[in-house]
Amino acid sequence: MAMLILHEYAASGNCYKIRLAAALAGKRLDRREYDILKGETRTRAFLANVNANGRIPVLQAGDRFLPESNAAAFYVAEGTALIPGDPFDRADMLRWMFWEQYNHEPNIATVRFWMTLVGEDNLNDLQRAMLPGKREGGTAALKLMDEHLAGRDWFVGDAPSVADICLYAYTHVAAEGGFDLGPWAAVRAWIARVEGQEGYIPITA
Repeated sequence: MAMLILHEYAASGNCYKIRLAAALAGKRLDRREYDILKGETRTRAFLANVNANGRIPVLQAGDRFLPESNAAAFYVAEGTALIPGDPFDRADMLRWMFWEQYNHEPNIATVRFWMTLVGEDNLNDLQRAMLPGKREGGTAALKLMDEHLAGRDWFVGDAPSVADICLYAYTHVAAEGGFDLGPWAAVRAWIARVEGQEGYIPITA
């Protein structure tokens, strides 16, 4: 595998997914930090050379660039036990990764960003109008996760997979956006299991 470089904003859960996947897979990442609040991913050089979409994370493998956090996490985990061998389980893993980006991240991650980096007092009128719906959507996602995890340790099969990594990244910091994990005992137990994995690194590492 070519040398891996992660173009990232370290506080982002999407960037953390890739770091955590690499850590659990035993693979090394070099890191390049960008300040998204200062527009460093919107410069002419970044748009031309890293990602024309102006977003991070981007995983660089040699001279190739892979945007989108879940795709990059999948790539770094390829060839390890984090990718199920059973075809159905592998597809089910992808299902949860797609669900995370469609139902989970747009709510829980967005509210966390607004609360911790933008600040509630600085939200614009549109963001304020969207906030109740985002909170409702995030709570619904946590409820669904808790119901799925009742009586099982991992999202897919009998072992941790990239689905767990991608869902863990923003779930474990959901309280920073005002989401209460107290009611979701199965989610909290699953968070502890993820954090007990050999090679685990925290988001602040």
